[in-house]
Amino acid sequence: MKLILVLGAGRSATSLIDYLIKQCSANDWKLRVGDYSLDLAKNKCNGSEVAEAFQFDINDHDQCVSEVEKADIVISMLPANYHPLVAKVCVEKGVHMLTASYVSNDMKALDEEAKKKGVFLLNECGLDPGIDHMSAMQVIDKIRGAGHKLTAFESFTGGLLAPGTDDDNPWEYKFTWNPRNVVLAGQGIVKFIQEDKFKYIPYQKLFRRTEQVHIPGYGYFEGYANRDSLKYLDVYGLRGISTIYRGTFRRPGFCRTWDIFVQLGATDDSYEMEGVSEMTHREFLNSFLSYNPHDSVELKLAHYMGLDLEGPEMHRMKWVGMFDKEPVGLDKGTPAQILEHILKKKWSLEPEDLDMIVMWHKFEYLEGDKKREIHSTLVAIGDDSVQTAMAKTVGLPVAIAAKMVLKGEIKETGVHIPIKKEIYDPILKELDELGFEMSEKQVL
Repeated sequence: MKLILVLGAGRSATSLIDYLIKQCSANDWKLRVGDYSLDLAKNKCNGSEVAEAFQFDINDHDQCVSEVEKADIVISMLPANYHPLVAKVCVEKGVHMLTASYVSNDMKALDEEAKKKGVFLLNECGLDPGIDHMSAMQVIDKIRGAGHKLTAFESFTGGLLAPGTDDDNPWEYKFTWNPRNVVLAGQGIVKFIQEDKFKYIPYQKLFRRTEQVHIPGYGYFEGYANRDSLKYLDVYGLRGISTIYRGTFRRPGFCRTWDIFVQLGATDDSYEMEGVSEMTHREFLNSFLSYNPHDSVELKLAHYMGLDLEGPEMHRMKWVGMFDKEPVGLDKGTPAQILEHILKKKWSLEPEDLDMIVMWHKFEYLEGDKKREIHSTLVAIGDDSVQTAMAKTVGLPVAIAAKMVLKGEIKETGVHIPIKKEIYDPILKELDELGFEMSEKQVL
């Protein structure tokens, strides 16, 4: 009887575990789900006879070894920095491992040893990274296979609120993914190519350099650039392409308001603030503004940022509670940690809230001397605040890949991401059958 080991039972593991329970029942497999919170692991197993929950501590090396050596495959849904710890044990014990996270340098370093041991280490098999790679490569390979020349590739993904959810929310946004990652998003230098020119955007300018995209039936979205699009030149085999740009979707107006936090320094994670235990939301905001005992925080912010006091940016700041005299509720924290804590009060999903995933690719290519263009779009809407579109699109691809490995349908060894046809085709086909279809449209 084959055993699947899932480490981490957070919000993105819900649909993954549900899918694996069904596969275990159909194939006479067993599932073990480990999390630091035993109650959380039990909740995700939902009383299934084929699934067993247990308390797991990644810092307990002996426990990690004991659990891995009993498994046929390991799926790590732990925070990304722990994946290499699990992967090293998997390689030592000859056990395949899958994650939805980006390949780290520590993970890459295991490639040669994994090949020697016949171990498959699949990374970036979630949503973004994951479905973005697979759906992009499927179209890129089709264009190349027809003998055409790809000239431009743009890709955006966003986790947002579904239309009609929380209509009073002027940001049209709540946290559907790790809030810390949202608060720290975009830090560093952005790199991409536009019309054969290398382009760079520093963090302090990022949220002012946005692009608008219209998705029929869902309206307009604005995208800001992801950190380093250039690394995909080699990943996707796109050396020589004129334009490559990867970004993140938000609703129009979000980025200009988020830029206020960036310009103030409220997303800084490099130092701890003083007096946090006594601080209110309003005082947190005011701590970044000039001292003037006669002007209100609202007036100082509007003046500093060049905002209309009655404008949409000030309305969003007020709605999310930044001017409130409510205590922050932390004893200590960096600006980024405090901002995250404040935002979670209004940006956490309510039970009735529905989230939405939007992914959009644009491919430009030459068919002979004729310019052609294809748009590929995925829109997914969650069932509720637990069975979210984010949980499904992150968890299902890696779950399907695990099933393929256990059934001997993937023969690869070493460190991989899902950009090979024999990996991405079956996964995309099953996702399509489950209702997650990338619709392609020839627009030129």
